[in-house]
Amino acid sequence: MIADDARVESGATVGEHTFVWYRAHIRAGATIGTGCVIGSNAFIDTDVTVGDLSKIQNSAQIFAPATLGNGVFVGPGAILTNDRNPRAVNPDLTKQTGEDWDAGGVSVDNGASIGAGAVIVAGVKVGEWALIGAGAIVTRDVLCHELVAGNPARHIGWVGRDGRRLASDGDHWVDDAGLRYESTAQGLAEVGR
Repeated sequence: MIADDARVESGATVGEHTFVWYRAHIRAGATIGTGCVIGSNAFIDTDVTVGDLSKIQNSAQIFAPATLGNGVFVGPGAILTNDRNPRAVNPDLTKQTGEDWDAGGVSVDNGASIGAGAVIVAGVKVGEWALIGAGAIVTRDVLCHELVAGNPARHIGWVGRDGRRLASDGDHWVDDAGLRYESTAQGLAEVGR
């Protein structure tokens, strides 16, 4: 369902069973998966990819060339930026064009969540099932299952697939259901019960 006053530009792809709410704007070249929710006033830039079953809350802004995996949550008012050195003009004061930009999109892996009002700086990679706290300013990569918060965002723990903190158990981490995780170079990985 696409709300009457949502703006989905020609050339954008919106998957089946996706809801696009009032005043959302999806630009040409964007690809939205199936079963997603795009909230009111959300902005999805050209060449952004949003995976299946993702939820983009009200007033979130996702700038090109961001890539979001399946089941990603982007909280209200969160911003995924695309330029670490933004300028309106070149050094000679001529207006910048698309060719003058060095756009570096944000990459968010499956199941990760970005809290309300968080800002993710261009070029950052957010690992699977990571959780970024509300209002965080993320300037570095976030590992799989990592919990970060603050300005700048810093490591404050680890979370399971359900978003709850994991408890330390010797060389492993464990969730409430008894699923165990071990440290890897990419963050934490599930190793079973």
